[in-house]
Amino acid sequence: MLGCGGVLRALRSVNLTQTRGTVVVERWWQVSLAAEGKKPYLHPRRHRIYRLLEDTKHRPKEKMELILTQTVERLGVRGDTVFVKKARGRNKLLPQGLAVYASPENKKLFEEEKQLYSGKLEERIQTRTGELTLKYLQNCHLEVGISSTEPWELTKEIVCRHFLKNLGVFVPPHALTLPDERIIQLGEYWCEVTVNGIDSVKIPMSVVTSAKPQIKTLKQMVTATQT
Repeated sequence: MLGCGGVLRALRSVNLTQTRGTVVVERWWQVSLAAEGKKPYLHPRRHRIYRLLEDTKHRPKEKMELILTQTVERLGVRGDTVFVKKARGRNKLLPQGLAVYASPENKKLFEEEKQLYSGKLEERIQTRTGELTLKYLQNCHLEVGISSTEPWELTKEIVCRHFLKNLGVFVPPHALTLPDERIIQLGEYWCEVTVNGIDSVKIPMSVVTSAKPQIKTLKQMVTATQT
């Protein structure tokens, strides 16, 4: 029997083998059954020839199915279903909000959006969720916190993050309109959000300084106590 250490070493070796890939083979020539109590006879050359059945290391890797939430260069536009490498999807598209998983719910949502946009602008009808979103945004005031320690310029991405963080509303950059002039100073401004590409609402926006709390280290607390 294997001890605890032996079991751990065995499991570790199995994990390492699986990550390197598995090759499945079979003998080209079948070995004849041997009599009871005797070892089967292996031909010195014939029974050393194998046929490759599967090579998991070199087989094509499966791709991730995603739905784009905005235009991505050389990939597609909002609502397109794309297949990308898992590393690109997990490390770039999903964290940056450029895409979502192609779940049945998301597919249905974007399909309804495409149907909504297929008609003329004056023929489009706002959805019930869109009407509730507009009503909610009409009574909102957005506060955007900016660190004043370094030069900055307000961008759509920053404002969108604050919409989600402060108001709980996901606003994609393409649905947001900022003033024509660059916003590089604190003050009072307006931004405009377009819901489902139909109706727009103006929202007052305050750009203020975000003060980061100063956390004293243990050494600083001890020094302050001694003095």
